[in-house]
Amino acid sequence: MDKTQQPANDAVSATRLNWQLGIVTFGFFMETLDSTIVNTALPSMAHSLHESPLHMHSVIVAYVLTVAMTLPLSGWLADRFGVRNVFFSAIVLFSIGSMFCATAGTLNHLLLARVVQGIGGAMMVPVGRLTVLKLVPREQYMSAMTRVTLPGQIGPLVGPALGGLLVEYVSWHWIFLINLPVGIIGAIATLWLLPNITLPPRRFDFIGFILLALGMACLTLALDGRQGLNASTTVLSLLVLVGVAAITIYICHARNNENALFSLKLFKNRVFSIGLLGSFTGRIGSATMPFMIPLFLQIGMGFTPFHAGMMMIPMVLGNMSMKRIVVRVVNHFGYRHTLTGTTLLLALVITIFPILALLGLTWLLLPLLFLQGMINGVRFSAMNTLTLKDLPNELASSGNSMMSMSQQLTLSIGVTVAGVIIGAFGHQALANSVEMQQAFIKTWFCIALIVALPAVIFSRVPKGASRNLLLAGRKNKE
Repeated sequence: MDKTQQPANDAVSATRLNWQLGIVTFGFFMETLDSTIVNTALPSMAHSLHESPLHMHSVIVAYVLTVAMTLPLSGWLADRFGVRNVFFSAIVLFSIGSMFCATAGTLNHLLLARVVQGIGGAMMVPVGRLTVLKLVPREQYMSAMTRVTLPGQIGPLVGPALGGLLVEYVSWHWIFLINLPVGIIGAIATLWLLPNITLPPRRFDFIGFILLALGMACLTLALDGRQGLNASTTVLSLLVLVGVAAITIYICHARNNENALFSLKLFKNRVFSIGLLGSFTGRIGSATMPFMIPLFLQIGMGFTPFHAGMMMIPMVLGNMSMKRIVVRVVNHFGYRHTLTGTTLLLALVITIFPILALLGLTWLLLPLLFLQGMINGVRFSAMNTLTLKDLPNELASSGNSMMSMSQQLTLSIGVTVAGVIIGAFGHQALANSVEMQQAFIKTWFCIALIVALPAVIFSRVPKGASRNLLLAGRKNKE
């Protein structure tokens, strides 16, 4: 019988911490490998399922929206049943969903399988991140998460190229089948290495959970509009009405409610409020990139799936290159200047990208995508740590869960927005035609504007935001 262990920051040995960081890293790898492989394969999946490539964003939305909806439950499950048990169950469920995806013969079948995957994904990475948050001193959290996510970048590094290779020389079904051996290894490693950390049972706010899940689902589906649902104006209006009502009722439900799913006390912390709002709006634009770039290169520029996948590698390498120095960058420039500067620079890069491609200067796309990855590496790390680092211990779990849910919701919204925009501009255009290229140009400019707007929010970050320390035991010192 396994012994449960209570987390205590000052009692965690370096060896035990390294094992836990390694398991969390493995979860990051599984999730990022799957998401990046799927993005590259969308056009081929559309051809196989007799769907328009411009409507395949629903495959991504089904997964990330499910993750966002079920994410709040992951923290309670981890506290109640233990990190190891929940993490193991998540890997198994994720693998079963992958098997169902590989056997899908219709888009609706594939979407249902992606929902099963999403439930597993909702309990994987967030539970790992929560483990790190509870075991590492707050001032070392940024450095710990940097160490975790750096090896986890192997997933997005090999995912696009591997996805393109499998699609081009085998079939898209193998992008899901490859998760099965990875899942078996992860499940065994979890049972063998991860301690079953638990916390005293707490009451779960099922009413709040249902209200938030209903609100997110209705508003995201309504945003997709006629293109994704082929629904009437009446149905879309009803979705918006139900979604807004559910969110409003939740706010009333959570006010002065100590057992609320997310405490409204979080928003009394100014840094958390600015960080969460900036991260939410900032990630919507960024979430369009993994979907738009492979689609643009294949449908707009005529690249093969493998070529399009290989073009994504510089962006991942750029992201990885900044992980070791992001703490120093933030300490040197401060959170305000780091976030506003990287946000505006990212918008500029997105504006330049399609222009270079359509001018035939494809050799310049590689360094440009590397630069985009560098910007995202700094930007995401800064957004994450700014949001959580000043929260008191009693609000840390609630704040982490809310941030994780927000991140997944923005992925869903970002892909949906990109799908709606490109669908509106290019619904009558043929692949690789001038009309399709013009539709992509208009879409890229709209996305650049969406990316730039959060700079206004980040300009409100207090100048006195505290510095970050490196993990103990490293040679580098601040």
